[in-house]
Amino acid sequence: MRLSTKARMNRLFTHGGCLDVAVDHGVCNEPSFLAGLEDMEGVVDTLIRARPDAIQMAYGQADLLQARPEKDKPALVMRLDMGNPYNAQRHRSMWAMLQNRDEPIGGALEMDAACVVVNLFMLPDEPELFRQCVENISRVRAECHRYGMPLMIEPLVMLPNEVRGGYQVDGDAEKIVTLVRLASEMGADIIKADPTNNPEDFHRVVQAARVPVLVRGGGKEDLKAVLGKSAALMRQGAKGLVYGRNIYQHANPKAVVDALMAIIHRGADGEEAWDAYNRG
Repeated sequence: MRLSTKARMNRLFTHGGCLDVAVDHGVCNEPSFLAGLEDMEGVVDTLIRARPDAIQMAYGQADLLQARPEKDKPALVMRLDMGNPYNAQRHRSMWAMLQNRDEPIGGALEMDAACVVVNLFMLPDEPELFRQCVENISRVRAECHRYGMPLMIEPLVMLPNEVRGGYQVDGDAEKIVTLVRLASEMGADIIKADPTNNPEDFHRVVQAARVPVLVRGGGKEDLKAVLGKSAALMRQGAKGLVYGRNIYQHANPKAVVDALMAIIHRGADGEEAWDAYNRG
């Protein structure tokens, strides 16, 4: 018997959209990602008060959210895998592994997660890394079917390390659409996709996915530009955003959440979101 994912999906997509604040950056083993995450108890407290739809965490952080008594706290999205593509120096062996190979979603069930997320890395000349990701997703997909757990797949097309260290995003629409299509056909319930270089191309990603698409934020950028781009991507059919450093590395995370929630849930454009930020 397959359990339905509907109840958990409803916890994520309140009023049709989702802002998922990612703070699962410790699994990347990259020191620059951790600026702003030194005091995780304080970070989680700030985010609960900011009231996004969800917080994305690894198993070892999830107690900080789920032990809280608030009934209207954000839903938990749990990261299940880890890998080494994010460091500035290319590694001799590239890998991606599930944190729990025997019971891949056991921790997510224990912590009452609303969704789990797994990477699908596409790096130049790294077919073994890609194969590992496909194997990880296959194992997780079977468990998600069994227990009614929504699966978010994160297809990441990355530039060669020598172009920009740390395998930065390749925003080529053709490559993103192709990998998103693969993620969809592997059984994703939600897809977390990189923005295309031209936001006006993002509707092609949405069309290929056939499930709700959340836009991945990446590194910290000028906030006003982030808000404008976010609004443009939402107009192309995205159902929400998964942002981390642009929120938790900001001096006023709650104001940033207010601005992004205005875009997602009230259809604000970039200027209206900037106004919401300044009122925060």
